[in-house]
Amino acid sequence: MQPSMFNVQVPLPERNEVFLMNTFSDAQLLVSPDVPALLERVAAGTANRLSDEEHETLTTLAENGFVVSSREAERRGLEEFFRSVREDCEQLKVTVLTTLQCNFACDYCFQGDHGDHNLFAQKMTLEQAAQVVGWVEERLDTVRPERFVLSLFGGEPLLNLPVAYYLAERCFAACQARGVEQKISIITNGLLLTEEVVDRLLPFGLIGVKITLDGDRDTHNRMRPLRGRQGTFDRIVENMRQVSHKVPLTIGGNFDESSVDSYPALLDFLKEQSFSDAIVKVNFKPIIKTTPATPKGMIPLTVVGASGKPLNGTCMTTAGAGNGSPCDSCHFVDEKMAFLRSETKKRGFPTPDGVHMGPCEIHRKHAYTIGPDGSLYACPGFTGEAGQSVGHIDGRQEAWRAGVARRFEALAAYKNCGDCSFIPVCAGGCSVASHTELGDMNTPTCHKGSFESALVALAHSAAAAVC
Repeated sequence: MQPSMFNVQVPLPERNEVFLMNTFSDAQLLVSPDVPALLERVAAGTANRLSDEEHETLTTLAENGFVVSSREAERRGLEEFFRSVREDCEQLKVTVLTTLQCNFACDYCFQGDHGDHNLFAQKMTLEQAAQVVGWVEERLDTVRPERFVLSLFGGEPLLNLPVAYYLAERCFAACQARGVEQKISIITNGLLLTEEVVDRLLPFGLIGVKITLDGDRDTHNRMRPLRGRQGTFDRIVENMRQVSHKVPLTIGGNFDESSVDSYPALLDFLKEQSFSDAIVKVNFKPIIKTTPATPKGMIPLTVVGASGKPLNGTCMTTAGAGNGSPCDSCHFVDEKMAFLRSETKKRGFPTPDGVHMGPCEIHRKHAYTIGPDGSLYACPGFTGEAGQSVGHIDGRQEAWRAGVARRFEALAAYKNCGDCSFIPVCAGGCSVASHTELGDMNTPTCHKGSFESALVALAHSAAAAVC
């Protein structure tokens, strides 16, 4: 018998209590300081003579995962957890990049109207979309999920509405024929978001739209303009206002050191809007830089190929940006993320607590990303490298793709994380960042400080809830 390696605690001296959490079982307790002391005795092997009350306490701790039979058994449980995550068949999730074209010219993004990018950027045809539907039907028959989740992504997915509508309608018909629930989310910059678009997709399972706002009006217009440097903030907000009574909205945002301080003003603005109740999630993230030079405090995730030219992949402004995004769990800057999380909560907006992240979709066998040409990827973040494709919707058999698929199936960066208490919620960090920054997707990218900061905030929220 010994304490779990996934136990974490936060002292609350003002209450003479300690917040205990087990990141594997997700059990959370407010206890007196003698409970952590009891756990220390168990760890030291000196808990031989226990009172009846201590026996009862240990039983409760064991039932909630704070005490385990052995470290070996706990590690076996962790391996089984990751296996169950990977093999889970409850949900089939498919993210489709309808196009790599974009109608914005964000300075920090290589896509959009920069140079001749949009002249050559891939755009899915209706014929390719029909192939996607055929592939989805095969997956539905094989996986037999309870629900099918379709995420429309890009580039700017609303630049290819015929394909978006086609996929929504045909996949819905396929799901209906099999008794499977379909859900659709859109990740968009918001400029082309209209009631017509929402009305067209609602009957087929539209459950949410994620929109990016990069700070207050002036900051956003500087960060996310059109090619002629015209601002986009006012039009996006008006579009949100027009659709907010029909569909839930998620707000994401990208910050650097020049823009992060503008976010409280954005939050104040959003709180004042008539549609504030339609905002179901707010989550901000640091900008993924496209050059090796990154400001102090920013994550050096450099999306360039060996030639030094930008990769031709997913929109870098949305990857990793909260609920409704293909990637929800990584890219932290500890101090700034804690600041923005706190400011968001102060205004009453829902935001990830920074602790409950969980293994991302790259660890799930039945989560797929499909590029505009039909190539399959394990994660949206790898669509920038054709050499990271794990297959193709047409079923072509190519040894190199099969080899890539085997590498992704074997991903287990967390095995290099020792006894870190946050393994169940982190899984070793972002594989894209590990691959790009470190050259090895099995090398962990660690943001333990961010988890620890978020844990303190969670502890104080839990304590406030029981007052």
